[in-house]
Amino acid sequence: MSTANRPDPGHPDTERIVIDESGRLVVPARFRKALGIRGRETVVVGMVGDSLRVRTVDGALERLQRIARRKGTDATSSVDAFLAERRVEPERE
Repeated sequence: MSTANRPDPGHPDTERIVIDESGRLVVPARFRKALGIRGRETVVVGMVGDSLRVRTVDGALERLQRIARRKGTDATSSVDAFLAERRVEPERE
């Protein structure tokens, strides 16, 4: 493993990677495997402080449903309907 890719010894779940000139980054295989990401798959990316957080769509949905349950709303069906609509949009284009 090259020095550029060597995990930070203080954080075993991190790796240093390079972002190319087009702004693309490659998610290391061990992270894709742990998240169940295969091939060309849509993920959800968000900013958390000075970091990027990458979630699977299913993982993001589960998080939204947990938030909705904590707030005491029955938003599960609303979230499911919203996501179902979002999945159909690319087919319409």
